[in-house]
Amino acid sequence: SVAGMSFSFLLITLLFGSGSFLTMERDEAAGRTSPSSGCVLPKACPMTGYEDWYRVGSRCVKYFSNPLNFTAAEFSCRSKATGGHLVSVHNSKANGDVLCIVIKFNPHNLRIWIGGFELFQSGKFVWTDGSSWNYQIWTPGEPNHIFSYREDCVEMNWNHVGKWNDDACYVKKNYMCAFKVMT
Repeated sequence: SVAGMSFSFLLITLLFGSGSFLTMERDEAAGRTSPSSGCVLPKACPMTGYEDWYRVGSRCVKYFSNPLNFTAAEFSCRSKATGGHLVSVHNSKANGDVLCIVIKFNPHNLRIWIGGFELFQSGKFVWTDGSSWNYQIWTPGEPNHIFSYREDCVEMNWNHVGKWNDDACYVKKNYMCAFKVMT
């Protein structure tokens, strides 16, 4: 079946993919690695009231599995926390952490909106939180609709796990919110 094949592909990708973010947790009792864990979840967010969020770099993030279009997802994030936005990703460690959270909460549908979008068909991508666009990890051949009116918003895990794709902003997807940790 196609679904079976894609799941096998997903497993192979997870086990033998770039590998940088996939650290097998050791099951001390049995002394062997546990493939069920696959990756190590980031630590809990240190802010009171956000203990069910995760710390990713300088941000606290949370996965939401109620599919919304890109704009609605961004506004949902703004309502969840002060300074909240769709997650911006600035290095491979953060990208792996975000992926790990999605795998934990929804292993059968990894596609999520992240906070990137193309600014006015300019070919320039920006983050909804205003942070600098200093990292990107596109699926090979993406973004493929730059300068068009079709696909302007950035999703993760479309057909390459952990990589990004540009998609039409009206499509409803699960999403990841984030806000900067106040120290």
